[in-house]
Amino acid sequence: MTDKSKQDRVVIFDTTLRDGEQSPGATMTHDEKLEIAEMLDEMGVDIIEAGFPIASEGDFAAVSDIAKQAKQSVICGLARANFKDIDRCWEAVKHARRPRIHTFIGTSPLHRAIPNLDMDQMAERIHDTVTHARNLCDNVQWSPMDATRTEHDYLCRVVEIAIKAGATTINIPDTVGYTAPRESAALIRMLIEKVPGADEIIFATHCHNDLGMATANALAAVEAGARQIECTINGLGERAGNTALEEVVMALKVRNDIMPYRTGIDTTKIMNISRRVAAVSGFPVQFNKAIVGKNAFAHESGIHQDGMLKNAETFEIMRPEDIGLAATNLVMGKHSGRAALRSKLKDLGYDLADNQLNDVFVRFKALADRKKEVYDDDLVALMTDQASEAAGDHMQVKFLRVICGTEAPQSADLILTIDGKDHQVTAQGDGPVDAAFNAVKKLFPHDARLALYQVHAVTEGTDAQATVSVRLEEDGKIVTGQSSDTDTVVASARAYVSALNNLVVRRAKTKPEDELKSAG
Repeated sequence: MTDKSKQDRVVIFDTTLRDGEQSPGATMTHDEKLEIAEMLDEMGVDIIEAGFPIASEGDFAAVSDIAKQAKQSVICGLARANFKDIDRCWEAVKHARRPRIHTFIGTSPLHRAIPNLDMDQMAERIHDTVTHARNLCDNVQWSPMDATRTEHDYLCRVVEIAIKAGATTINIPDTVGYTAPRESAALIRMLIEKVPGADEIIFATHCHNDLGMATANALAAVEAGARQIECTINGLGERAGNTALEEVVMALKVRNDIMPYRTGIDTTKIMNISRRVAAVSGFPVQFNKAIVGKNAFAHESGIHQDGMLKNAETFEIMRPEDIGLAATNLVMGKHSGRAALRSKLKDLGYDLADNQLNDVFVRFKALADRKKEVYDDDLVALMTDQASEAAGDHMQVKFLRVICGTEAPQSADLILTIDGKDHQVTAQGDGPVDAAFNAVKKLFPHDARLALYQVHAVTEGTDAQATVSVRLEEDGKIVTGQSSDTDTVVASARAYVSALNNLVVRRAKTKPEDELKSAG
C-alpha cells in the first residue's frame, strides 16, 4: 500500500455489539450477536468491537465465539484500565486471526474524580495498563474517555504516554456528545501537531449524538487527520446513540469530491444489516432516518414525483441499489408463486434453502390472503417473525380470540404453549390488548413492569401489518419483544410473549457489575 493510499483509507470500527448493545433494552442473545458479527465481517467492517468480556460470562462467551468465527475483521474487546479487565479481554479475543485489546480510562476532571486519581497517578496507570496490554497483543487501542472535556495539555501528555507504552490506535471519544465539528477537527489537528510519535499511530474518533452532530463531528475529525471512525449500525448506542455507520460510509461515497477518502465497506449490504439490527435489538428505525429510514427513498409530493419520473437524480443523491434496495419493485400478492417469492427475498438479502422457502411460502400465502398487496417491509417483518419462532422459545402463542366492543369488560381466550405443553385460560381487561396481556400473565405470573407498548403500521392501508414493540423492566433488567401481524391484538400478544421469553433468558444470565461503564 502506498503512502497516499494509507492517507486516503478510513478504517471502519463498528461497536454495535458493545456500545450499541448498551442501549437500555437493546440486549441481544448469543446467537444474534454471532449473526450480526458475521454480517459485519462479510460487509467489510475493518474492526468489530464484539463486547466487554469482563462484564459477564455471556459477554465473554460471545466475544470469544465471534473471535473464532471471524474471517476478515479484527476482533476487539473492551477493558477498563486494570490488569484483570485486560487479561480477561485477551482471553476472549486471542482466538481471532487478528485480535485487538481496547483499554480506556476517563481523563477529564469529572472522570478523574471518580477513581480519585490525580494527574500523575492517572498517567502512571495509563502507562502500566497500556504496557500490559501491549505485552499480550501487538494491536492495542487506548481511549481517554471524555477526551473532548479534558484539558488540552493533559490530553497531549497522556496520549504521548499511551503511544510510548505501545498503543497503535488512539481513540478520541466525545463521550457526552458535547463538541461541535470545528472543535472536533481542531482537537485531532492539535494532537497530530503536538504529540511526539503521533505520525506513527492511527487516530480514531468516537462521537455520540446527544446534540445531533455525531456524523458531522466524525467527518470533521477525518478531514483533520483521523483515520478510524467508530460507529454503529442505525446509530444505536447509549442515550441518543452514536455515529451511524451507514451515514459516514455513504457520506464519504457520495461526497468523494470534497472528502477524497475511501472505506472497504460493501454498501449494498447496508439495508439488510440495518433491518436485522433493528429486529434483534427491538429498536425500530425511524421513518425519516438518513440512508436506511423507510422514507429515505420515498416521494409523495407531485413536484418530487414528476422530477423522479424524468430523472431520479433530481431528488436523490444516491441510488437505492447502492445500499441494497431492489432497483425495481416486484409486486407481491396472493397470486405470486414460489419463484417470485424467492427472487424478492433474495433482493432483500434472504437466501433460503428449499425447505425454508416452503415454510415461509405458507406464511406468505396466509398473509397475502389478508392483504391486497404485500410490500417489501411486510416480507422483512414476516422473516423476522419466522426467525424468532425458529429459535425455539420458552413460550409461544398458539391460539388467541378476543371479545371487544362498546360494552366492557373485554375478554381474551388464550392457548399458550409453554415448554411444549399447551395451557388455556380466559381473562378480562380494559380493552382487547389488556385482556390478552392479562391472560398471558395468568399462565406466566411475573412482576415485570410494562415500560413501553408501541404500535406502527409496516405498510399503508387498513389491511397493513402492525409491528408491535414491547419493553419490560424487572429488577433493573430491561428486555424487548417485537412481532408483526395484520391483527394488532395478535401482534401485541406475540410481542409481549417474545419479551417474556427474553426475560427468561436474562434471568439466567450473570448480572454484570454495576460499575461497568462504556468507553464512549
